[in-house]
Amino acid sequence: MKMNFSRIMRLMTLRFRQHQAIVNVERKRSYTFEQYHLLTNRIADALRSQLGVGCGDKFLLILENDNLSLMMFPTVFKQEGTVVFSNLRDAPEEHIRQIEMIKPKVVFIETRLLDGYYGALRAAGCEIVVMDPPTQEQAALPGVHAFWSLVDAASEADNDVELDTDEHIFMLRFTGGTTGKGKCAMYTIDNMMACRDGGFVHPELGFDCDTRMLHVAPLSHGTMIAFFPTFYGGGTNVTMNQLDLEQWRQIVEDQCVTHSFLVPTVLYRLLELQRANPRDFSSLTNLIYGAAPMSPSKLGDLIACFGPIFSQGYAATEVPMFVSVLDKEDHALDQSNGDAVKRLSSAGRPTPGVEIYVTDEHGKVLPPGQTGEIRIRCKAVIKGYYNNPEYTAAEFQDGAWRSGDLGYIDEQGYLYIVDRLKDMIITGGFNVYAVEVEAALASHPAVMLSAVVGIPHADWGEAVHAEVVLRPGQTVDEAELIAHVKEMLGSHKAPKSLRFVEALPTSVVGKVLRRNVKEKYWQDQERKVS
Repeated sequence: MKMNFSRIMRLMTLRFRQHQAIVNVERKRSYTFEQYHLLTNRIADALRSQLGVGCGDKFLLILENDNLSLMMFPTVFKQEGTVVFSNLRDAPEEHIRQIEMIKPKVVFIETRLLDGYYGALRAAGCEIVVMDPPTQEQAALPGVHAFWSLVDAASEADNDVELDTDEHIFMLRFTGGTTGKGKCAMYTIDNMMACRDGGFVHPELGFDCDTRMLHVAPLSHGTMIAFFPTFYGGGTNVTMNQLDLEQWRQIVEDQCVTHSFLVPTVLYRLLELQRANPRDFSSLTNLIYGAAPMSPSKLGDLIACFGPIFSQGYAATEVPMFVSVLDKEDHALDQSNGDAVKRLSSAGRPTPGVEIYVTDEHGKVLPPGQTGEIRIRCKAVIKGYYNNPEYTAAEFQDGAWRSGDLGYIDEQGYLYIVDRLKDMIITGGFNVYAVEVEAALASHPAVMLSAVVGIPHADWGEAVHAEVVLRPGQTVDEAELIAHVKEMLGSHKAPKSLRFVEALPTSVVGKVLRRNVKEKYWQDQERKVS
């Protein structure tokens, strides 16, 4: 089906004309729906008429959230090129690898990065657009364009671009790479429309014209999932560029924020700040978390501090929507009820219309309660990986994405993520799931974060090892923590060794990178598993 998104946005403008669509806090910019429509018309026209981006061409973004919000939607739906979302916080070497892979015609980049990237971008044949005013010397460089000069010279008129929502690859995006080098995922417009609808089919998430959604994680990745239902609901997307929790707390107050998305590791830090120095969060009605497991015991502390405002969303780069949701009602259940507490460790119930099933290693569907690989079918499942037929064939079968997540669905329809296949530790013939051990460690009052990995062992193949970050002001010794896990899980699942550290390696969205922890212990080994 073909659609014209200039017309769609024009109709939305008639409905939400003076509502704020975008607020860029750090750059002190604000756009109503009407202003945003005209601005995105101009940006799309600049891409087509001045930069020569057409069907089959690609343009890559290395941008902060403020500027990403201008290059989001509907900008990319109003022109024929393919946008490539990079992550600003990736290393320059990773950006160059991505550029070599997808060969963009144009790169949009933060002005402060230009000097460091200029040579490599020009060597790759890219035109360069800097988002803030360049210096006189930068503006004189061949191939460098000033974003706002392009916008000022462009037309704000609606255009006649019509895109096939099921076939047109409007976006490429690199996977997080927590288990290796990121792959390049391909998205259609229908994938993003499923992302939008996944927010609306859960009314408890509250996406409507009163929503004020604060994005602090990169809009290029995890928090994109909330941009769509906020925007299409007539709400306001508010951006900040760096994860500064004191600034986040101030913005929540100043902007009367209703929604935000934070990963569990960040929520734990927020809890400590709020306990030490409370702020007024009366406007905040929905705190969505995901991207990593949440400790049920820590979640109980968060609910006690902030109230029943939490929802969990399960999603993936390959399925960019709320695949399942653990809603606020589930979080508000009696915490003395064992079943209610157990549900806090689940990923909630599948979104209506999404097919989730669990299989063994041969693809046979397993009954409720049995652990296997989670597979997903729905309109959000991407087309595959760019120029990577081998991985596409391996991970997408019968229209389903093989998630690589181990889990099960219980008799009440709740989805439990047990671990990732590559994070399972096999020690002395026993399967030990890292996330289960981390949850047991997190239930100790002295523990803030942990990473559990398998390390080489001459007799068992792998031994369970933990690196632990303690809460400020707390002390505990190794033997006590190991005994704590033994009591909860049994001796075969308890860490055989434990190390206290000041911090754990995390991805740009706050996920603890077990792979980085594990690599330290397997560097001199021929094999990386037992």
